[in-house]
Amino acid sequence: MTKELVINTTSHETRVALLENGHIAELYIERNRERGIVGNIYLGKVIRVLPGMQAAFVDIGLEKAAFLYVADVLDEMEAVEQFVEGSSAHADPDEESTPERPPLPPIEDLLQEGQEILVQVAKEPLGTKGARITSHISLPGRHLVYMPTVDHIGISRRIENEDEKDRLRQIIEEIRPAGTGFIVRTAAEGKSEEDLRADMEFLVGLWQEIARRREGRRATCLIHSDLDVTSKVLRDILTEDVKRIVVDSQEEYDKIVNFLATFMHKLQYVLDLYEDPEPIFDAFGLEVEIARALGRKVWLKSGGHIIIEQTEALTAVDVNTGRFVGKHNLEDTILKTNLEAVKEIAFQLRLRNIGGLIIIDFIDMEKEAHREKVHSALEEALKNDKSKTNILKISELGLVEMTRKRVRESIGRTLCEPCPYCEGKGYVKSRTTTIYEIFRELRREAASLPGYRVTLLVHPDIAALLYDEERPGIEELERRFEKQIAINARPGFHVEQFEIAAE
Repeated sequence: MTKELVINTTSHETRVALLENGHIAELYIERNRERGIVGNIYLGKVIRVLPGMQAAFVDIGLEKAAFLYVADVLDEMEAVEQFVEGSSAHADPDEESTPERPPLPPIEDLLQEGQEILVQVAKEPLGTKGARITSHISLPGRHLVYMPTVDHIGISRRIENEDEKDRLRQIIEEIRPAGTGFIVRTAAEGKSEEDLRADMEFLVGLWQEIARRREGRRATCLIHSDLDVTSKVLRDILTEDVKRIVVDSQEEYDKIVNFLATFMHKLQYVLDLYEDPEPIFDAFGLEVEIARALGRKVWLKSGGHIIIEQTEALTAVDVNTGRFVGKHNLEDTILKTNLEAVKEIAFQLRLRNIGGLIIIDFIDMEKEAHREKVHSALEEALKNDKSKTNILKISELGLVEMTRKRVRESIGRTLCEPCPYCEGKGYVKSRTTTIYEIFRELRREAASLPGYRVTLLVHPDIAALLYDEERPGIEELERRFEKQIAINARPGFHVEQFEIAAE
C-alpha cells in the first residue's frame, strides 16, 4: 500500500492528509485560533467536587471547566510530581496496560475545592462538554511513551513477534532510570538500543523541564504545550510505509526538515515542496473527498448507499441497496451490498474521525454464514484504524454495535456548525403545520383583541399559502370573530415565526 502525507499550510490553518493508494484516509486540521489542546499539561484549580458522580470540575483556564473522574486522580496528593499511568491520549490504542490498581478512596477524600492539581488533557472539549483531563501524566515520543515515577514496562500489542517483544523489554529494562515507566510504541519495532536511548533521554529531559516550570507557578496556567498538528502527525504516523511528504509552504518545509533531522534522521523518505499555482489539495483531488465526507449519504460503486447520522449520544449508519438490484438472487444481492458497505464504513469512520458508540444497520441477512462473513470483513477492514475499536456480533436484526475511541472532534463538527435556521435538528415544521398553529393562536386571541382589524405578520411562503390554498380557513375565522384579518409578508421572518397584532 502506497502512503503519502500531503500538508497544506496557510496563515490561519494547517491541514494534513494521509493518503493510501491515492485516496485520503485520515485528515487532521488545526486552526490557529482553535489549536487543539490534547496532551497539554495545566496547573488547574478544583472548583467543584461531585461525590455523587465521583468526579470533579477543574478550572484550567479554558471557557468550560474540565472534567476529572476519580479513576484519573492521584492516589497520593502530597507531591504534585507523583504520577501513575492512565489512558494516555497519545499512547498506541493497542499498548499493554499496567496492572490493575487497588480501589481508590472516594474523590472527596482526594480533592477539595480550591486545591491546585497538575493535569493533562486526554480529550478535547466535545460539543457542550468540557475537556476530559487526567492527573496520570504521560509524555509521548517517537518510539516510547514516558510515565514519570511508574515502575512498569509495557509493549504495544501490535508488535506480534514474541522475540522482538522480549528484545525491546530487555533494552528498556537496562537503560531506563530506576523507578520510571515506559510503554514501547509500535514504531519501535526493529529499532536499535541507540534509537530507544535517544528517545528516552529526550523524554526524561522534557519531564525535568516541565517540573522546573511548575515550581513557583500558581493555578490556573499552561505548563506544557504539545506539538503542533504537523509535528504530531509526523511523530505518530510517519513510518517506513510513508514514502513521500508533500508540503506547500517553505516555512513548513524547513520546519519538517529540522524535525525529521532531529527525531527521525534514519528514515528514508521523499520530501517535496509543492510550488504549483493550483492549490495542493485541489491538485491531489482531496477537496472533493473532504466535501464527500461531510454528506450524510455515501454512494457505493454497486449503486447501493450508506446513510451516516451523527447525534450527541451515538452515530447511526444505515446500509441500503439503493439502485443495486443484483444478478442472481436476493440473498446474494444483500450479501454483496453489505460487504461493499463494510469497506466504505471503515473508511468513513477513519476519514470523518467518528468516535463513541456506533450502530450499524446492515441489510437483514437470513443466513448465519453471511452474517459471520460480514462481521469478519468489518473486523478486517478496521485493522488499519489506529483508534481502538470494539465490535459486537451482528444481531438477528442485522445490527452491529461498536465503539471507536474518540479523542478529538469529528471532521463534521470541526468544519461545520449547527444550522441557525433549524437549530441543528435537520428539519423545520412544515408550512401546513405552521399555518394550523396560526389558526389555533388566532382562535385564542382574536376575540380579546381591540378593534375590527387583525394584522398577521408571517414568512412570505406562509403568506402565499394563506392567500391561496388556506384562504377558506382565514375567511372562516373572519366570519366567526367578525374581524378583518390582514396578511403581511415579512421576508426576514423564520418560516415558523408569526406575529398577531390589533390595529
